[in-house]
Amino acid sequence: MKRTIANLIAITLIAGFATSCTTTVRRVRTNRAIDLSGRWNDTDSRDVAKTMVDSLLRGNWILKYRITEGNRPVIILGEIENRTSEHIDSGTFTKDIERELIESGRVKFVANPDEREGVRSERDDQQDNATRRTRSQLRAETGADVMLIGSMVSQIDQEGNEELRSYQIDLELIDIESNEKIWIDTHKIRKLVEKARISL
Repeated sequence: MKRTIANLIAITLIAGFATSCTTTVRRVRTNRAIDLSGRWNDTDSRDVAKTMVDSLLRGNWILKYRITEGNRPVIILGEIENRTSEHIDSGTFTKDIERELIESGRVKFVANPDEREGVRSERDDQQDNATRRTRSQLRAETGADVMLIGSMVSQIDQEGNEELRSYQIDLELIDIESNEKIWIDTHKIRKLVEKARISL
């Protein structure tokens, strides 16, 4: 009898432990802002990209360009350097910027050097393997007029159970022919993270 009771208690404890260790997963909307740690996340990436592209497209440079050149400027995206203390995939941020720029319809956008390699390889292959009517021409690429570059920096200020995380994103637009900087802007994010106190 004692052994049976001991076995029941053991089974109950194991079941309770197993239940407490289960993982729950819920699907959420991709556009819903969720901030678990206070670190840079996908919501920050989307919001900053939209805000800074709006600023870029409202700049005086684009009106001057349309007047002098008579067409839409061609942009290429250079490096956006991560100088924060966090491991941030800047590729996600650059894709958010690309999408905002392309969907605006106010500029043209060309592939970066890494992307061009695959395209050039395909174009070279077409010269031998595609029909004359369907093959892409060599040396017919669209050259970029301006390059967008930037950097991301962060700073953490901590006192007690509170942490202030600050991010600064700087973007610059450079005329490729003259090296002239024709637009620059900064966007800042501040997050106050309150950590739960541990009471014993």
